[in-house]
Amino acid sequence: MAARFEGKVVAITGGSAGVGAACARAFAREGAKLVLAARGADALEALARDLRPHPVITLTADVASDEDCRRIVTAAEERFGALHVLVNNAGYNARGDFESLPASELARVIDVNLRSPIVMSRLALPLLRSSGGGAIVNVASLAGRTPLPHAVVYSASKFGLRAFSLALNEELRGTGVTVSVVSPGPLFTGFLLDNMDVAADIVFSQPMRTAEQVAGAVLACAADGTPERALPRGSGALATLGYLWPTLSRALRPLLEAHGRRVKQKLRRQPS
Repeated sequence: MAARFEGKVVAITGGSAGVGAACARAFAREGAKLVLAARGADALEALARDLRPHPVITLTADVASDEDCRRIVTAAEERFGALHVLVNNAGYNARGDFESLPASELARVIDVNLRSPIVMSRLALPLLRSSGGGAIVNVASLAGRTPLPHAVVYSASKFGLRAFSLALNEELRGTGVTVSVVSPGPLFTGFLLDNMDVAADIVFSQPMRTAEQVAGAVLACAADGTPERALPRGSGALATLGYLWPTLSRALRPLLEAHGRRVKQKLRRQPS
């Protein structure tokens, strides 16, 4: 397969592990220069060492900070002189009953999952335009297609991110910059598996995908500008049905939760 991103500059938030790291490796295989940002310096540097001598720079950054968002975009311009693809992948969740969670935690979910992609996209757009066009790809969730109890604000943030992505893509039509949203279901990553005990059972009712599969969808969107990809497609269709017909969703929920509990039990029995 031809390298679709040879010489292109790609910035990835949440780039040290999981989907972000999988995206970094996939873009590197296709010749992209990388700007990787995350809060964990050690994990970032370990990934960068694996990728080098491929062109890669790392920034320890918290995307909830506007200044750190600006640093990421500025680093791409100063080091590589361009930016062609922005992947807003950093994510945060505060799981549990809404009323039991601290307000500060709920605010951080919005800051990382929704506010940050909006700020990053606004900061990146002038550079994307001056680089001759490019793509913004936002990593959302199927929780942004159907309301998810016990992850209320996470679900709200991903609904908002999906709407932002689709609306901005329409606004930028014909400019040479595309905006896409990738909406995966549950993933075999630490983001979910490290929090299995507090994650809602219904989350595990859907087929699980790998970080590499999500990265494949991110690269496909960056290459062809498709506005939205859901993984897996069947779960995406089910999530949409649940949103459009909430009574159907409520009727199916006990069955889905029971199946999710069985999947959880199997995952717990698997060797780490």
